[in-house]
Amino acid sequence: MKLSKRGEYALRALIDLGIASELGLPMLQASELAAKEKLPVKFLEQIFMQLKAAGYVESKRGKFGGYSLAKRMDRIRFGAVIRLIDGPLAPIRCVSQTGYVRCSCPDEVHCGLRMLMLDVRNAIAKLLDRYTLADIVEITLRKLRRDKVTSPFLSRSTKLRSVLPPMVNRLGDGGQEFNSVGPTSGRRRK
Repeated sequence: MKLSKRGEYALRALIDLGIASELGLPMLQASELAAKEKLPVKFLEQIFMQLKAAGYVESKRGKFGGYSLAKRMDRIRFGAVIRLIDGPLAPIRCVSQTGYVRCSCPDEVHCGLRMLMLDVRNAIAKLLDRYTLADIVEITLRKLRRDKVTSPFLSRSTKLRSVLPPMVNRLGDGGQEFNSVGPTSGRRRK
Protein backbone atom coordinates (compact mmCIF):
# COMPACT_ATOMS: atom_id res chain seq x y z
CA MET A 1 0.00 0.00 0.00
CA LYS A 2 1.24 3.45 -0.89
CA LEU A 3 -0.76 6.43 0.26
CA SER A 4 -1.23 8.78 -2.68
CA LYS A 5 -1.13 12.57 -2.37
CA ARG A 6 -4.89 12.53 -2.91
CA GLY A 7 -5.30 10.09 0.00
CA GLU A 8 -2.95 12.09 2.22
CA TYR A 9 -4.80 15.35 1.50
CA ALA A 10 -8.17 13.68 2.11
CA LEU A 11 -7.05 12.49 5.54
CA ARG A 12 -5.48 15.85 6.41
CA ALA A 13 -8.66 17.67 5.35
CA LEU A 14 -10.80 15.39 7.52
CA ILE A 15 -8.47 15.93 10.48
CA ASP A 16 -8.65 19.71 9.92
CA LEU A 17 -12.46 19.59 9.77
CA GLY A 18 -12.47 17.54 12.97
CA ILE A 19 -10.15 19.96 14.78
CA ALA A 20 -12.18 22.95 13.62
CA SER A 21 -15.38 21.25 14.76
CA GLU A 22 -13.92 20.57 18.21
CA LEU A 23 -12.93 24.24 18.41
CA GLY A 24 -16.48 25.39 17.64
CA LEU A 25 -16.08 25.97 13.89
CA PRO A 26 -18.26 23.26 12.34
CA MET A 27 -17.84 24.59 8.78
CA LEU A 28 -14.69 25.58 6.88
CA GLN A 29 -14.26 26.92 3.38
CA ALA A 30 -12.16 24.94 0.93
CA SER A 31 -9.95 27.98 0.35
CA GLU A 32 -9.20 28.15 4.08
CA LEU A 33 -8.18 24.49 4.19
CA ALA A 34 -6.23 24.75 0.94
CA ALA A 35 -4.25 27.72 2.27
CA LYS A 36 -3.44 25.87 5.50
CA GLU A 37 -2.39 22.70 3.68
CA LYS A 38 -0.68 24.59 0.82
CA LEU A 39 -2.48 22.86 -2.04
CA PRO A 40 -4.63 24.00 -4.96
CA VAL A 41 -8.26 24.76 -4.08
CA LYS A 42 -9.57 22.92 -7.16
CA PHE A 43 -7.67 19.75 -6.17
CA LEU A 44 -9.09 19.91 -2.64
CA GLU A 45 -12.60 20.48 -4.00
CA GLN A 46 -12.25 17.34 -6.15
CA ILE A 47 -11.27 15.38 -3.04
CA PHE A 48 -14.22 16.85 -1.13
CA MET A 49 -16.59 15.76 -3.93
CA GLN A 50 -15.41 12.18 -3.45
CA LEU A 51 -15.71 12.43 0.35
CA LYS A 52 -19.16 14.00 -0.01
CA ALA A 53 -20.39 11.25 -2.36
CA ALA A 54 -19.31 8.68 0.24
CA GLY A 55 -21.11 10.54 3.05
CA TYR A 56 -18.08 11.72 5.01
CA VAL A 57 -18.56 15.46 4.46
CA GLU A 58 -21.40 17.77 3.52
CA SER A 59 -21.29 21.16 1.89
CA LYS A 60 -23.22 24.38 2.06
CA ARG A 61 -23.12 26.97 -0.71
CA GLY A 62 -22.95 30.70 -0.29
CA LYS A 63 -20.91 33.37 1.41
CA PHE A 64 -20.90 31.56 4.75
CA GLY A 65 -20.81 28.11 3.21
CA GLY A 66 -18.11 25.51 3.19
CA TYR A 67 -17.56 21.94 4.24
CA SER A 68 -18.33 20.13 7.46
CA LEU A 69 -18.28 16.56 8.69
CA ALA A 70 -21.40 14.59 7.78
CA LYS A 71 -20.67 11.76 10.21
CA ARG A 72 -19.64 11.68 13.83
CA MET A 73 -15.87 11.56 14.14
CA ASP A 74 -15.97 8.23 15.97
CA ARG A 75 -17.70 6.71 12.92
CA ILE A 76 -14.94 7.67 10.45
CA ARG A 77 -12.20 5.05 10.29
CA PHE A 78 -8.96 5.80 8.49
CA GLY A 79 -8.84 2.45 6.71
CA ALA A 80 -12.23 3.04 5.09
CA VAL A 81 -11.24 6.52 3.88
CA ILE A 82 -7.97 5.23 2.38
CA ARG A 83 -9.83 2.41 0.62
CA LEU A 84 -12.27 4.97 -0.79
CA ILE A 85 -9.59 7.29 -2.13
CA ASP A 86 -6.72 4.91 -3.01
CA GLY A 87 -8.35 1.50 -3.31
CA PRO A 88 -7.31 -1.73 -1.57
CA LEU A 89 -4.78 -1.68 1.28
CA ALA A 90 -3.09 -4.86 0.08
CA PRO A 91 0.45 -4.54 -1.32
CA ILE A 92 -0.36 -7.14 -4.00
CA ARG A 93 -3.77 -7.82 -5.53
CA CYS A 94 -3.93 -11.54 -4.77
CA VAL A 95 -4.25 -10.80 -1.02
CA SER A 96 -6.79 -7.99 -1.31
CA GLN A 97 -10.21 -8.46 0.27
CA THR A 98 -11.79 -5.69 -1.81
CA GLY A 99 -9.90 -5.95 -5.12
CA TYR A 100 -8.73 -9.57 -5.39
CA VAL A 101 -7.15 -10.66 -8.66
CA ARG A 102 -5.54 -14.08 -9.03
CA CYS A 103 -1.77 -13.80 -9.22
CA SER A 104 0.50 -15.42 -11.77
CA CYS A 105 1.89 -17.87 -9.21
CA PRO A 106 1.12 -21.47 -10.26
CA ASP A 107 0.32 -22.52 -6.66
CA GLU A 108 -1.34 -19.56 -4.95
CA VAL A 109 -2.25 -21.56 -1.82
CA HIS A 110 1.39 -22.42 -1.06
CA CYS A 111 3.05 -19.24 -2.34
CA GLY A 112 5.45 -17.86 0.28
CA LEU A 113 5.30 -14.33 -1.11
CA ARG A 114 1.52 -14.34 -0.95
CA MET A 115 1.59 -15.56 2.68
CA LEU A 116 4.00 -12.76 3.63
CA MET A 117 1.98 -10.09 1.82
CA LEU A 118 -1.22 -11.37 3.43
CA ASP A 119 0.36 -10.77 6.85
CA VAL A 120 1.45 -7.29 5.72
CA ARG A 121 -2.06 -6.52 4.45
CA ASN A 122 -3.65 -7.75 7.69
CA ALA A 123 -1.28 -5.67 9.86
CA ILE A 124 -1.95 -2.52 7.81
CA ALA A 125 -5.72 -3.07 7.85
CA LYS A 126 -5.78 -3.81 11.59
CA LEU A 127 -3.96 -0.59 12.41
CA LEU A 128 -5.80 1.71 9.99
CA ASP A 129 -9.22 0.25 10.81
CA ARG A 130 -8.61 0.67 14.54
CA TYR A 131 -8.12 4.45 14.51
CA THR A 132 -11.03 6.83 14.08
CA LEU A 133 -11.00 10.50 13.22
CA ALA A 134 -12.00 11.20 16.84
CA ASP A 135 -8.86 9.42 18.08
CA ILE A 136 -6.52 11.37 15.82
CA VAL A 137 -8.21 14.74 16.47
CA GLU A 138 -7.95 14.14 20.22
CA ILE A 139 -4.25 13.23 19.97
CA THR A 140 -3.55 16.23 17.73
CA LEU A 141 -5.32 18.67 20.04
CA ARG A 142 -3.53 17.19 23.04
CA LYS A 143 -0.17 17.78 21.35
CA LEU A 144 -1.13 21.31 20.30
CA ARG A 145 -2.10 22.08 23.88
CA ARG A 146 1.03 20.46 25.32
CA ASP A 147 3.29 22.42 22.96
CA LYS A 148 1.26 25.63 23.42
CA VAL A 149 0.62 25.91 19.67
CA THR A 150 -2.37 27.93 18.47
CA SER A 151 -4.57 26.17 15.96
CA PRO A 152 -4.61 27.87 12.54
CA PHE A 153 -8.41 27.98 12.82
CA LEU A 154 -8.31 30.29 15.83
CA SER A 155 -7.45 33.95 15.78
CA ARG A 156 -3.99 34.75 17.07
CA SER A 157 -5.43 36.34 20.21
CA THR A 158 -7.34 33.20 21.21
CA LYS A 159 -5.41 30.73 23.32
CA LEU A 160 -6.01 27.07 22.54
CA ARG A 161 -6.44 26.27 26.24
CA SER A 162 -9.33 28.74 26.49
CA VAL A 163 -11.51 26.88 23.97
CA LEU A 164 -10.64 23.32 24.89
CA PRO A 165 -12.14 21.46 27.81
CA PRO A 166 -9.69 20.13 30.40
CA MET A 167 -7.78 17.10 29.18
CA VAL A 168 -9.90 14.00 29.46
CA ASN A 169 -8.43 10.62 28.81
CA ARG A 170 -11.15 9.07 26.60
CA LEU A 171 -8.87 6.47 25.04
CA GLY A 172 -8.35 4.61 28.30
CA ASP A 173 -4.58 4.68 27.99
CA GLY A 174 -4.06 4.74 31.75
CA GLY A 175 -2.56 8.22 31.78
CA GLN A 176 0.15 7.40 29.27
CA GLU A 177 1.51 10.05 26.93
CA PHE A 178 1.18 9.73 23.18
CA ASN A 179 4.40 10.01 21.24
CA SER A 180 2.87 9.65 17.78
CA VAL A 181 -0.32 7.73 17.19
CA GLY A 182 0.34 5.01 19.74
CA PRO A 183 0.75 5.26 23.48
CA THR A 184 4.19 5.24 25.03
CA SER A 185 5.34 4.81 28.57
CA GLY A 186 7.27 7.56 30.27
CA ARG A 187 10.57 5.76 29.54
CA ARG A 188 12.71 6.62 26.56
CA ARG A 189 14.36 3.92 24.44
CA LYS A 190 18.11 3.91 24.32
